[in-house]
Amino acid sequence: MWAAGRQIVLASGNAGKIREIQAILTDQVIVPQTAFNVVECEETGSTFIENAILKARNAAAQSALPAIADDSGIMVDALHGAPGVRSARYAGDQATDGDNVKKLLAALAGVPDGQRTARFVCVIALLQHADDPCPLIAQGVWEGRILHQPIGEGGFGYDPVFWVETHQCSSAQLPADLKNALSHRGQALRQLLALTR
Repeated sequence: MWAAGRQIVLASGNAGKIREIQAILTDQVIVPQTAFNVVECEETGSTFIENAILKARNAAAQSALPAIADDSGIMVDALHGAPGVRSARYAGDQATDGDNVKKLLAALAGVPDGQRTARFVCVIALLQHADDPCPLIAQGVWEGRILHQPIGEGGFGYDPVFWVETHQCSSAQLPADLKNALSHRGQALRQLLALTR
């Protein structure tokens, strides 16, 4: 089902996601949808699964290739699961990573460490073609907590404020290969690989 060297369009232009996905799916040629001038679809789903399928179907339709999409975000218990599916747009549709982190820290001002539990969630959808009625779905969850201020220069998104208890550092302080081994996206990609064998 998954031939080595197959070209798969990635329904994202996010350079950080592209690097992480290509680092794990080493037998495939992952091409960002921007290479095909894919017009991004509106993420109208209320769940990570819905949005991943929407994005993959849109990329497959416009590129005429198999497509993979991930929808991921961070869920904070003290905020009843927010930012959730709106993680990338938490501070507005044109928000930068810094804007989103700033808003998250403001929302958690005064919340003690014990109540700052959170998790990164990633859902990945793989469609063989635009009309694929049975997309493959994989999911990963990475538990942690939200720091009071950013630490570290690596990663992207909320990585600088996501504390990894097992390694006593922020996600942004992890080497890329170790982050891929631990992360929600790494978990989901390895699950997807298992489904395609």
